Amino acid sequence: MKLTDIINKDLVCTCGRTHRCVIHAVRIGAGVLAELPGLLTAQHIVLVSDRNTDALCGDRVRALLGDRIMAHRLFDTGNELLVPDEAAVAEVEALVTDKTDFILGIGSGVINDICKYVSFGHKISCGIVATAPSMDGFASSGAAMIFEGMKITFTTHAPDLILGDTDILCTAPADMIAAGFADIIGKYSALNDWKLSQLINGEYLCPFVYDLVMEKTNEVRDLAPALMRREPAAIGTLTEILVMIGVCLTLLSTTRPGSGSEHHLSHYFEITGLILNKPYFLHGTDVGYSTVVTAEMRERIRAIKTPVFHPVAKEARLAAYDRIYKGSAKEVAELQREAGRYDKDMTGVYAEKWQDVVAILNECPTGKEIEKMLLSVGFDLSAFEKMYGKDRIHDGKFWGKDLKDRYSVLWLYFDLFGGLEA
Repeated sequence: MKLTDIINKDLVCTCGRTHRCVIHAVRIGAGVLAELPGLLTAQHIVLVSDRNTDALCGDRVRALLGDRIMAHRLFDTGNELLVPDEAAVAEVEALVTDKTDFILGIGSGVINDICKYVSFGHKISCGIVATAPSMDGFASSGAAMIFEGMKITFTTHAPDLILGDTDILCTAPADMIAAGFADIIGKYSALNDWKLSQLINGEYLCPFVYDLVMEKTNEVRDLAPALMRREPAAIGTLTEILVMIGVCLTLLSTTRPGSGSEHHLSHYFEITGLILNKPYFLHGTDVGYSTVVTAEMRERIRAIKTPVFHPVAKEARLAAYDRIYKGSAKEVAELQREAGRYDKDMTGVYAEKWQDVVAILNECPTGKEIEKMLLSVGFDLSAFEKMYGKDRIHDGKFWGKDLKDRYSVLWLYFDLFGGLEA
C-alpha cells in the first residue's frame, strides 16, 4: 500500500468507521524541492527554520519563493535543541498578520509541530520541507508541545504540503536517520500496547490501521543496511513510511497506532531533562532505547504464572511526583486525578484475562531482538545508561506513565511491581 492509497479520499473501513486524511500534496524523491513554487498557491508566507535546517536548503527555498515570503523566523539555539514551548510559539506568532496565508517550515519534528500549532490557531494552512527522516509526525494532525513544563500533544491539523527531497534527506546526520528508523521500530511496542488496551479496557482498535502499521514496521526493519549506506531509495522509503504512519494517526484522530509505552518513556526523559537542565537524545533515539526497556518489561511480566499485585499508597505516589517532576508535580497529579485510573481496581480484570494478556505480550519482539535492530543502524547501546543513569531509568519505568492519560504496559508493570520497587 502506498501513500496515494490512503490520503485525500474516504476510506470506508471494516472497523465500521470512515477514515480521511486530507493533505494537498506529498512529494518524496530526488530533486522535488524544485516543485515547491508550483505546489504552493499562497502569496504571503511565514518561513520557519533553525540554524541547522536553514543551512541545508534555506537559500534555495527563499530563491524559489522570492517575495512570496513575507517574514522569516530563524531559530538559533546554539548547541541546544529547539524546544516547542510557549516562547517559540510566540516568536512565530509575532510574524503572523492578517495577510498571512501559509506557514512553511524547513526542518523535522519540532519545526513541524510549531508550524502546525501556530497555523491551526490562526486558521491557515502549513507545510514542511523535510530535512531529515528522523520522526513520524510529518503528516500527523497532532502537535507535540511543551507547555508549562509538560509534554502535551494538541490536536491541530495535518500539513497541507509535505516535501521530502532525497538529495537533502541523504545528507542528514547519521544519528537523525537512525532516529527515524528507531521511531518506526518503536511501533512494535505501541501496537502491542494498543492491543493490550483493547483487551483490558475495551479500547477501539482499527484492524486496517493496525495491520498497515505493522506491515510498514517490518518493511523498515529490513532497510537498515541500505540506510547505513545512505542509499537514496532506502532514505526515500523510510521517509515515505514515516509520513504514512503520521497519516494513520490522522486517519484515526489519535496517536495510539504510533505511540505507546516507548513514547511515554521518551517523553519522560525529555521532560526530566528540561527540569534538571540536562541533555537528552533526539526523540526517535529515545524511542529506540525505550523500546528495549519496555520489551524487557514485557518479558518479565509474561514470565509470571499467577499475577500478584502490589499497590502504591497515594502519599508515596505524590512524593514521587515531587521528587521527579518538581515544579510540575501538581500538573502531573491533576492529570492523573482527572484520568481516574488510580481509582480503578484492575486486579479482577487482570486475573480473569491473564492468559490472554500473556499471549499479547508474547507477540512483541524481545529486548535482545530490539537491540539487534538498533545495532544494525549504529546505535551505541551503552549510551542510554550513560546519558540517564540507572536511577532515572528505574524511575521512568514506574512514573513515566503519569505524564500521559493512556493505558500501556507501564500500568500493568506498575500494578505488579510498584509496591515492591517504586
